[in-house]
Amino acid sequence: MQASAPSGILAGMTRYVTDDIIYALATAWAQSALAVIRISGEGCLKALSPCFSRPKALVEAQNATTVHGYIRTEAGENIDEVVASVWTDGHGYTLEESVELSCHGSLSVIKEILGLLGRLGMRSAEGGEFTFRAFLHGRLDLTQAEAVQELVSSQSKTARALALGRLEGSLKNQIADFKQRLLTITASVEVQLDYAEDELDEFVFPREQLETLRKDIAVLADTYQVGRLYREGARIVLAGSTNAGKSSLFNLLLKQERSIVSPVKGTTRDYIEADLSIEGIPIRLYDTAGLREGSDAIESEGIRRTERLMGQADLVIYLVDSTDVSHIPSEDERTIVVYNKSDLVRPPKGRLAISAQTGEGVTTLLSAITERLTGGSHASGDDLVVIESERQSRLLTDAGNALERASALVTLDIPLDIIAVELSEALQNLGELTGEVTPSDILETIFSGFCVGK
Repeated sequence: MQASAPSGILAGMTRYVTDDIIYALATAWAQSALAVIRISGEGCLKALSPCFSRPKALVEAQNATTVHGYIRTEAGENIDEVVASVWTDGHGYTLEESVELSCHGSLSVIKEILGLLGRLGMRSAEGGEFTFRAFLHGRLDLTQAEAVQELVSSQSKTARALALGRLEGSLKNQIADFKQRLLTITASVEVQLDYAEDELDEFVFPREQLETLRKDIAVLADTYQVGRLYREGARIVLAGSTNAGKSSLFNLLLKQERSIVSPVKGTTRDYIEADLSIEGIPIRLYDTAGLREGSDAIESEGIRRTERLMGQADLVIYLVDSTDVSHIPSEDERTIVVYNKSDLVRPPKGRLAISAQTGEGVTTLLSAITERLTGGSHASGDDLVVIESERQSRLLTDAGNALERASALVTLDIPLDIIAVELSEALQNLGELTGEVTPSDILETIFSGFCVGK
């Protein structure tokens, strides 16, 4: 069993009580083949046993074993046939005595079992309460607890892999390394403060180690923008004049015929949107009305909506018809100008060109999109650690700033006791990252955002 969370962490906590038995539906509230109801807390097996068809087998079950039987009402009427998965104290997700009931996914069955558990004296769990108990008992640190929710909400293979890495401890281990290096620096300073100058050799502050640590922390903090991109995704708008090939490119990227493609100008009157993934980044893609003077009120409204979407987009792919280059927009950080119909007319040298008909150049376009969205910071590599929590970004930034101030004080030959204050602040920020010194109100905010049952 891992070390438990720091003592006193429940001080000020109003949302969670940890000395009772909690329960919740861990699967979706919807009709399905199976449903799972999670129960955790000391004495939960004994509390459940009177309404289980094999009470002795349930209470005496070994850790990580299953017991088949029936859940019954207080009057002995069968509610459903279930399989009870049992974890004894010190094991399982929460490291508490716990049981998960796999039952049939009838809404009537689920409702009846949940009602029974309430009548047996158990309490319906708050959002994130099971994960909070896992954190409290030391099974997870706070970065791993946050990764649980990040994994649940991941929208792409890359986001899932990054969240799973954090859940497995990649970020936890990285922070532990930072803390150990900072503690080594701090210890050397504290020794100087604890002894008189004539008792120690001349002290040389380990500034090089401090600067290297500060830079490493800054590198990790900078991954937040990439992590947020893989979590939240990006909005990309296909814009351009009529018949520039926006709908053809839209269909090509989606690999399905979603937009009507026609030689008649102004075919697309309103925007069409769809989801896809580009290099692991969740994308909401918009096909829009061609930009020109509207021929009627409907088309004019479609053009107005296009312009509004362009203003809200993370990236605009502005298609230019290579056979009609009457208008070439300027390219900026939010706009990529792409020459379409390269199979008919070769575009100017050095310009990004594609053919939405043949697919020529589309791979290059996708790489350009990824490069622009990520700023060149691709989330790849088995050992890559990326953060996607604003809280983690802020604490890492604060820790780095404290180390930067400490480094500046060393240059100014400021007394060591003042420098030690900055080192202590950096340690405090790293401790908050893993949950060692995190205030109770912050903990409630983090865990209350979880699903009920998680």
